[in-house]
Amino acid sequence: MRSQLMGKVRKAPENFVRSDEVGTVFAEARAGRRDFIRGAFAAAATAVAANAQAQQAAVGEGDPNILELPAHSKGLGQPVVTDGYGKPSKYEANVQRRQSPGLTQTKQASVSFAPLQSLFGIVTPSGLHFERHHQGWWDIDPSKHRLMINGLVKNPKVFTMDEIMRLPAVSRFHFIECGANTGMEWGNVAVPTVQYTHGMLSCSEFTGVPLITLLEMAGADLKQGKFILAEGADGSSMTRTIPVELITSGEVLVAYGQNGEMLRPEQGYPLRLVVPGVQGVSWVKYLRRIEVGDMPYAAKDEAIHYVDLMPDGQHRQYTSIQECKSVVTTPSGGQMLLDQGFYNITGLAWSGRGKVKRVDVSVDGGRNWRTARLEGPVMSKCLTRFNLDWVWNGEECIIQSRAMDETGYVQPSYQQLRAVRGARSIYHNNAIQSWAVRANGEVANVQLA
Repeated sequence: MRSQLMGKVRKAPENFVRSDEVGTVFAEARAGRRDFIRGAFAAAATAVAANAQAQQAAVGEGDPNILELPAHSKGLGQPVVTDGYGKPSKYEANVQRRQSPGLTQTKQASVSFAPLQSLFGIVTPSGLHFERHHQGWWDIDPSKHRLMINGLVKNPKVFTMDEIMRLPAVSRFHFIECGANTGMEWGNVAVPTVQYTHGMLSCSEFTGVPLITLLEMAGADLKQGKFILAEGADGSSMTRTIPVELITSGEVLVAYGQNGEMLRPEQGYPLRLVVPGVQGVSWVKYLRRIEVGDMPYAAKDEAIHYVDLMPDGQHRQYTSIQECKSVVTTPSGGQMLLDQGFYNITGLAWSGRGKVKRVDVSVDGGRNWRTARLEGPVMSKCLTRFNLDWVWNGEECIIQSRAMDETGYVQPSYQQLRAVRGARSIYHNNAIQSWAVRANGEVANVQLA
């Protein structure tokens, strides 16, 4: 009777390609094939299934986990402050950010993906926050770090960290998404799990000083000055142009705090820019300089990289806003429904233009839609968690989610997006994601024509 009331989900396999196999993945990618990566994932899924079945078989009539008193109920536990900085349970060791096999050949200029399928609510733990680096990460001495403000200002300024942290601070929750998130899916299905399709996405509480405050202290000319250039202190000299109108609203922060503590080194310690709703490359890490100017700077990271290839062969530049998007995280690729019955379909939605207004979910490939419940709080330019009750009857189906933001923008299908953007792009893929549930319960990444 229980299996008719509550369905169970087997987790997706983790880290299914070893480091010594990545060369094979690259070779197949150049040849337009993905046989090896698919085979490796299938083998890992089989191993996970065998382990799950063995555990399930051990629990029968007279469950020993109930009948026999466990050690933790009979003895003293660990002493207080065994670790000065708390760590997750050893049973959650597989919940890690991971590199996508075959995506980059240089470890310093690479990406790690957040395990969206294993997270709850909307906040990403700092230790699981996705990373994107162009020259590797640094742990910078905050006592020696400086922020310079120059350009169209009356009084060029240099701030120490102490001076910035003495100013009135604000804290806000915002998502950050790499412009290339879901980029591997533009042509066709590329990777098996939601960690790799959508994991260049995270959400945190950021604490810092509004950039407009620092500009006003420097006497910035905000009539002639229409743009700022933000520059990072890492070896890649990451530089990005940001329109002043985003800054005058007070939204853009010079941040030193994340989730109640100082930024992690991988996230730009001791200082980074927070530009809500804008692709992550503009959230410059290790921030060392702000220059006020009267035109876009056409820096290397916005004239050559992070541009959108359009169907006519031209490149679209300065398309920074992350449009409304959503993804179902359970059930999702690599997971398996172990029995029929009730499931909670859950996922995340977000928009770079404001609040998520509604999320619809389909279990028949988009023919019919039901409105999901939005978990509170629903905040502007922040992840929003959604849920939908669903009873699986054991038949094959395709699960999708479609978000709408407060401007009325509706997340497009792949057919709608490719009609405007083509299929050769990399950045700003916000198309509807499809997960196919097979009759045996396996969940796979698919795309509908």
